[in-house]
Amino acid sequence: MPKMKTKSSAKKRFKLTGTGKVKGNVAFKRHCLTAKTSKMKRQARGTFMLFKTDSDNVKKFYLPNGG
Repeated sequence: MPKMKTKSSAKKRFKLTGTGKVKGNVAFKRHCLTAKTSKMKRQARGTFMLFKTDSDNVKKFYLPNGG
């Protein structure tokens, strides 16, 4: 069997923490920012942790070698 490759798009979008959680960026922060509320833009700063089911899928299918 050939080795599983890490998806290039996933390694740009996700990082694995030391405890195995998946960290990602908040969406909807690139353009048309005048139409979005200050609260939304403030809360979309930084990163967030994926839910367990989503992170399990990311680790299994997109980051099999740990990113």
